[in-house]
Amino acid sequence: MAALVNGNEIILSGTVGDLYWDECFTASDVIFALAQVGRDQDVTIRLNSGGGIATEGAAIHSAIAAHRGRKVIVVEGIAASAASVIAMAGDEVVMSLGALMMVHDPSGFTFGTIDDHELQIKALTALATAMAGIYAEKTGKTVAEARADMQAEVWMTAEEAVTAGYADRTLARAANDDAAPEPTAFDYRLFEHPPERLVALADQRAWTKRARPTAASPAVPPRLKEKPMANAPAGNEPVIPENPTAALAAVVDGAKPTATASTVSRADASEIVTLCVAGGVPAMAASLLAEGATVAQAKERIGAAGEVKNLVALARRKDPTLPADLDATMLAEGKTVEQARAALFDKLVASEEQTSVSSHVPAALGNAGPTASATSMQRELKRAGLTKGA
Repeated sequence: MAALVNGNEIILSGTVGDLYWDECFTASDVIFALAQVGRDQDVTIRLNSGGGIATEGAAIHSAIAAHRGRKVIVVEGIAASAASVIAMAGDEVVMSLGALMMVHDPSGFTFGTIDDHELQIKALTALATAMAGIYAEKTGKTVAEARADMQAEVWMTAEEAVTAGYADRTLARAANDDAAPEPTAFDYRLFEHPPERLVALADQRAWTKRARPTAASPAVPPRLKEKPMANAPAGNEPVIPENPTAALAAVVDGAKPTATASTVSRADASEIVTLCVAGGVPAMAASLLAEGATVAQAKERIGAAGEVKNLVALARRKDPTLPADLDATMLAEGKTVEQARAALFDKLVASEEQTSVSSHVPAALGNAGPTASATSMQRELKRAGLTKGA
């Protein structure tokens, strides 16, 4: 793990996402680190990364943006590609003198049919548009202007990043500090237009040989930009959120990880976070990881949460006065699907009875008015799948 916590300071260095490099950090690493700092505490994040998995960068951006305390992100060395997306989550973005920032379009491998390639085009387009929105929000540029920067693969010095709006200020160097920050280890040949000094540094430090390819992750050919997602087996590709910034906006719940959480592997933790985003319940990620849930357990819990959300949506169609966040409340209370269904049934019957009383049920119904109302409601709710034991 390359997410280190020291009081109210988090250090993020290495590759964004577990991209078979020795030093890296993932969304789950950052979630744990923010939880250790405390959800309402101010935090300084020192960032030094050449990029990595673009969707992981979007998830990390969302987790940091959701943190309630003030966030100062200091770019030390470099924030390129996915790492520059992360930097945009800061309330203040500070560039160390000599540091670099780079923005560009995401890219990826595709192998398969025409449909496979078309799906990748849609995924990359959606991801690029979401990233451009993040840059635009920080810089004040239009989304089109930010996207133009991405397509040109713009490299910026500290001063240029401030001028372009990607950073707020440069960090004054101490009088006795003559050394410029060194970029983190990364194969900078993977980019289209990397500064020659970075390529030379990567060759000199043998960073171009540090990647450890596996059977599932073949060696990356020169000049291929970072992947938007890890290479997964066909049919098991991670789902790309339509709005990465909002997708993990509620992930950090302030709870410190328990000892059990250490049993969750990095790969499982990343999969659980992805499943939570895809299932529309990003807030569950932190609790599942803290509990040390397995991927199978996470899938079951996420599925149940989705069913609770659907039940609440059905109930609100019948009674729009029910709170819009009732599903979140029920999930926070730990209600099962059956408990949620029973609670919704009771709320809707009570609402119908109140409506019947306030509407002055005809006297001909006598004392059977509320009972008849409940029976009628029960028939309606049974058809909607909201009755107890349905």
